[in-house]
Amino acid sequence: MEQEKADEVLARLNDEYPEADTTLEYETAYELLVATVLSAQCTDERVNSVTPELFEEFPTPEAMAEAPRDRVKELIRPTGYYNSKADYLVNGAQTLVEEFDGEAPRNVEDLRRVEGVGRKTANVVVSNAFGTHEGVAVDTHVQRLSQRLGLVETEKRDEIEDVLREDVPREDWGLVSHLLIAHGRAVCTARSPDCAGCVLEDICPSSRV
Repeated sequence: MEQEKADEVLARLNDEYPEADTTLEYETAYELLVATVLSAQCTDERVNSVTPELFEEFPTPEAMAEAPRDRVKELIRPTGYYNSKADYLVNGAQTLVEEFDGEAPRNVEDLRRVEGVGRKTANVVVSNAFGTHEGVAVDTHVQRLSQRLGLVETEKRDEIEDVLREDVPREDWGLVSHLLIAHGRAVCTARSPDCAGCVLEDICPSSRV
């Protein structure tokens, strides 16, 4: 991945999506943590449809740690994989209470000690809730676009993150994820990318135009 190309991609997408940000709705770091866990294999829109009632019943890690799992499953069922996700939420909340005084940790290393939290989720929380950047959150959109644009030569998410961290300024680590996700949803979709309407068409090796 060349530095100049990375800069050009970032600049063009920033002009195209000046308001790019997470579309998950939350008020606290803990709420963002829960929402991000629920977003696995699920749209943000669907997550946002279930979290208001979930947070009303279980607004804190202390409340979630004692939540009946069947009730949690019922509330989050629309997000899919609700059995596993309910376990992650309850067990993770217990870890927060027991090891972190009921607060979402402010760094990736500690967040990854919470059940159900991988590096992508930890990066999302640290970047969006705390405004610090320890890495780049690589989801399916970031993975797909990084490959299509020729920014990386690997399919492995951890290796993609390493490349992006090297070639994107640290202050933009959170932004690059938001921009690639926004573009992946609006234009460079998985099945039918709109190459003709893409602001990156002339520098994209995967262009169909």
